[in-house]
Amino acid sequence: MEGVLEVQQLDTDRLFWRAEVGGVTKEWYARIAKQVPDQVVSWYSEAGVNTGGEVTFRPIEGGRTDVTLEMAYEPEDIVESVGDKLGFVSRRVEGDLKRFKEFIEQRGEETGAWRGSIRNFS
Repeated sequence: MEGVLEVQQLDTDRLFWRAEVGGVTKEWYARIAKQVPDQVVSWYSEAGVNTGGEVTFRPIEGGRTDVTLEMAYEPEDIVESVGDKLGFVSRRVEGDLKRFKEFIEQRGEETGAWRGSIRNFS
């Protein structure tokens, strides 16, 4: 993903993110609220950048998958607000989704990462 400098999985449902947004390094902790393999992953931030969202995966014909992303991000200053209004965030996310698609299609198999279910409704 463009701009992502580091992601650490701290435990089953908690991650630390470090990314460059508008030339500034941002850090935050995120918790996976829901994970159902091959269906959905949703998250929310616990500290740092205010973000959250959900990615859903729906099988479609031809062995393909429809991927839908809903994401919320709260700009922290005027520069981020202007960048958001100009569509910089949306274009970056769209580019990341295209790169994710290419990665998955080229790989052709699972990464071997843990694929268990999580349900945190806090």
